[in-house]
Amino acid sequence: MGWPLRMQEQTLIYFVTVRCAQARLLLRPSLKTNDVVGGVLARAVERSAVELFGFSFASNHVHMLVRAPRGNLPQFMQYLLTNVSKKVGGLINWKGSFWESRYSAEPVLDEGALLGRVRYILSHGVKEGLVRSCRDWPGLSSLPEFLGRTDRSFRWFNWSRRWTVRSGHGVPDRFEARFGERQVLTITPLPLERFRRRSAWRRFVKRAHAAIEGHGRLAHQNVLGRAGVLAQDPHHRPERTKRSRRPWCHAVSARLRIAFISRYRGFVAAFAKASECWRSGELSAVFPPYAHRPFLSPPRTSLPPG
Repeated sequence: MGWPLRMQEQTLIYFVTVRCAQARLLLRPSLKTNDVVGGVLARAVERSAVELFGFSFASNHVHMLVRAPRGNLPQFMQYLLTNVSKKVGGLINWKGSFWESRYSAEPVLDEGALLGRVRYILSHGVKEGLVRSCRDWPGLSSLPEFLGRTDRSFRWFNWSRRWTVRSGHGVPDRFEARFGERQVLTITPLPLERFRRRSAWRRFVKRAHAAIEGHGRLAHQNVLGRAGVLAQDPHHRPERTKRSRRPWCHAVSARLRIAFISRYRGFVAAFAKASECWRSGELSAVFPPYAHRPFLSPPRTSLPPG
């Protein structure tokens, strides 16, 4: 079965998820891993000019709330995932595929669903019984920005510079401090009128914290703890992993959800019709908005005899 078509509209916020290969803990938090991942994320946001509203890097998956006004979400994700796989893979000595499959991105259609996704991001670590408090999660997340911190910076390790300083003793280590360039991570406030005042936003985050941690205490009598998370082997493959069906979209309103599904099905039908013409050589085929044309192989030419 093929992957579902992407219909990524420039005005919508998307909840993005991507998982590590075989659910291994390749993103297991550490000071070095957090710095490397933060540098890649900050550079990807700046380079692509996307709006990043929130994120959480778990040990084996990533969640983000992001909007791409330029329609370049695929390019942003390609840059982010490629560089995370190379740099974190080099850091933990991982040689195989880093990501399990391509990322999923579902649109968030209303305020209720958007705040629900924010709570979901905040709850990581607590809802799984890994840590007791949201602040105890040692991995990289947007929690500091949610609580009012600004201008958090990380290091982007510029590997190209290594080759300019190589000597007769070989090429320097990829993670030497002199190759780290400071990169400021920019988080965009949620575009909601009710949070126009930052004090209202901080009150929401604190209430969400209290609710998440209260539910965590009821659901998990014992937790692994911050030290236990940091001590895990990043190559470890869990015996069981949580799997859930990918939703069409995120919406509290049934009306918005039904309308989106209808619009998406129309998009798929229009794409299939245009794609059939395109693949048959009709290069004037008109694709629906937000579609990416399929790859068209050049026609084969027979070689002359002899």
